[in-house]
Amino acid sequence: MAPPVRPSELKNKHKRERLYQKQKLEKAKVKSQRRKQIAKDEEKNPELKEKRLRENVPKTLENTREKDETMVENDDEVAEDEAVDELASYFTGTTPKVLVTTSKCCSQISYEFCAELVSIFPNAQFAKRGPKHEMRQIIEIAKTKGFTDMLIVNEDRKTPNAITLVHLPDGPTAYFKLTSFVPSKKLPGRGCTTAHNPEIILNNFNTRLGHTVGRMFQALFPQVPEFQGRQAVTFHNQRDFIFVRRHRYIFRDTEKVGLQELGPKFTLKLRWLQKGTYKRDGEYEWMFKPEMETSRKRFFL
Repeated sequence: MAPPVRPSELKNKHKRERLYQKQKLEKAKVKSQRRKQIAKDEEKNPELKEKRLRENVPKTLENTREKDETMVENDDEVAEDEAVDELASYFTGTTPKVLVTTSKCCSQISYEFCAELVSIFPNAQFAKRGPKHEMRQIIEIAKTKGFTDMLIVNEDRKTPNAITLVHLPDGPTAYFKLTSFVPSKKLPGRGCTTAHNPEIILNNFNTRLGHTVGRMFQALFPQVPEFQGRQAVTFHNQRDFIFVRRHRYIFRDTEKVGLQELGPKFTLKLRWLQKGTYKRDGEYEWMFKPEMETSRKRFFL
């Protein structure tokens, strides 16, 4: 039997193209038949499907990440440390009260972003920053007025580009780069928010650093969500990028559930974490440096 002719062996481009299309259709037909046969076999024997899914796990950067010594997996020592850290008071029932402000001399887009933040976090208030108020002064004022957290929005070239999150009264302080901000009004088919306390969903904060950051986000929300509002705020960590989204559950019937995006949406990336409230010469628990990126599979959260 003569070996099959390859399209590259034909000099006539029309014949070459016809042969290529013919072989492509034949391969697709064989592949389709094989898939249908596998589906029939798995319908008769569900164990075959379980075996296939168990063996055919695709390799991703997430499941092949470099092992980190600080990965947290139900560690009693970690639980004891977290029970007495700066954020512990929140988990004893303290009601959060969040102050949202900006850097000096901000543009309208930053004020719009602050309004979006106020709508996300219950018990959040916005205060316009005066040109003479330094960050340390604002922190002290927030402490005296009983705020538990403070968010400072920074901008560059009339675009919000960073958020500083300060947990009060004793810290810590985290600085995030802000990208991909899309306001609620620009989201097609968005829903209207209500005053209900949302659920908070934290995904993939697995290291000690990630745990601290996740707990700082938790401290911005009341501990008792109001499920009748069906609203959820998600902080999804993927490759050290934190995707922030807000949705509402839509129960279509007794079996199907959909999601309606409420907005806004934006992305955060941690740049440093400082002990205590912000100081220029404060002690840093962690700071990102370019030389730390030794591999595409190395992540810190």
